Amino acid sequence: MLEPKKKKNVFIEGAISATFIADSISKHSSKKDIGAHSIFLGQVRADKIEENTVEAIEYSCYPEMAEEVFYQIREACFEKYKLTCMHIYHSLGKVNAGEICLFIFTSSAHRQAAIEACNYVVERIKKEVPIWGKELFIDNGQQWKVNQ
Repeated sequence: MLEPKKKKNVFIEGAISATFIADSISKHSSKKDIGAHSIFLGQVRADKIEENTVEAIEYSCYPEMAEEVFYQIREACFEKYKLTCMHIYHSLGKVNAGEICLFIFTSSAHRQAAIEACNYVVERIKKEVPIWGKELFIDNGQQWKVNQ
């Protein structure tokens, strides 16, 4: 049985930048026991809802509660899959359409474990983590509206 991993802060204020993602990937080039990475990027869509277009989503949560659920998911994933490492980052605050709001990065010696673990984490996050997204709309290019 693996030792429990220490809790990590998974939250980033605003969008997750391409530079942050690239830096995260490049830091793993020194780890010679990794043969595969799997990455999931969640992006805000510009959905049309009742003639209005989503311009952004404002994410909120109770950080201590959400971080505990992220930690439980992380621990369960390490129990279930033979991973070298895993990183989860989720946005808080406003993220514009087209920007990244969720970044999951799993690494293992072999691709199957990395891919399956990444999918496992995505599905559990969507079902279990208490994070709320409020859709923000722009009306006639001027006023922000909130979808209730």
